[in-house]
Amino acid sequence: MKEFQCGSLVPGCDWHTKHEEEAEVMRRAVEHMRETHGETIIRETMIEAIRSRVEKVRDAA
Repeated sequence: MKEFQCGSLVPGCDWHTKHEEEAEVMRRAVEHMRETHGETIIRETMIEAIRSRVEKVRDAA
């Protein structure tokens, strides 16, 4: 399971997402950046910043 906590990139944001596939976590994170934080252009540096903050987490049983 992979997880992205937006607050690790945008201080004060409580949004997070989890999914088995990192690609889906990335897709959701980019969508969140566009919709919530008004990012109209997602540059490679933003993708890298998000990817570097995606963490592997254990599934809660």
